[in-house]
Amino acid sequence: MSALPVNSYCHVARGHPFHGPYHDLEYGFPVEGDDALFERLVLEINQAGLSWLTILKKRAGFRRAYDDFSVERVAAYDDTDRARLLSDAGIVRNRLKIEAAIANAQRILELRASHGSFAQWLDQVHPLDKSDWVRLFKRTFRFTGGEITGEFLMSTGFLPGAHHPLCPAADRVAAAGPRWMESA
Repeated sequence: MSALPVNSYCHVARGHPFHGPYHDLEYGFPVEGDDALFERLVLEINQAGLSWLTILKKRAGFRRAYDDFSVERVAAYDDTDRARLLSDAGIVRNRLKIEAAIANAQRILELRASHGSFAQWLDQVHPLDKSDWVRLFKRTFRFTGGEITGEFLMSTGFLPGAHHPLCPAADRVAAAGPRWMESA
């Protein structure tokens, strides 16, 4: 693995207590289920302007604060929940990001009604190139620019690039059959 570029996430994550498990077991692998996809979307949104390490360290706090990322529960959050989240030191306390999580959960419920699930909506619009994904996400969700959308899609297996080709995790991701490989 010494041939990995030193500045690659694959190199940086190696042996790290937070990055390592995420890199080796989650990053780039297909994600099933709306709550799991919603978790990844919320985490990517909250990473904006911060380090991914900060988000990984706060992940348990996010799970607790956002009811294990239950789309139905978060979509029903009210002003009391907003105040609770804004005062929770276990997460990123940013009003815009909190509002985006709630609005995006509500939007996912709409996608369920029209497409069966968030996952089915993603499958139905796949494949798209990154710029088309970004335009679609900007129209569909809140707080989803190019970087957030790209990382969300790469981390969940809809876009390539999560791992350097020489990274051992790249073979495991390929064996798991990410969506981007269907159109490659």
